[in-house]
Amino acid sequence: MTFPWLRRAVVAVIGFTVLAIGLAMVVLPGPAIVVIPLGLTVLATEFVWARRLLQKARATIARKTSGKKDD
Repeated sequence: MTFPWLRRAVVAVIGFTVLAIGLAMVVLPGPAIVVIPLGLTVLATEFVWARRLLQKARATIARKTSGKKDD
């Protein structure tokens, strides 16, 4: 017997924990720029809103990095 709600709950707990740690790293020392997308990636495996937010973030990063000029 499988428990799909259990998998969703575990993914939610892990994803929100990683996301919260990443948000804390915005003001604390640490690689927030890496940890926040990691938390969203975990959440995106089960939640559509996280998948959309992650896609928007990737598009924004791609747009900003493609506009950079070499010195």
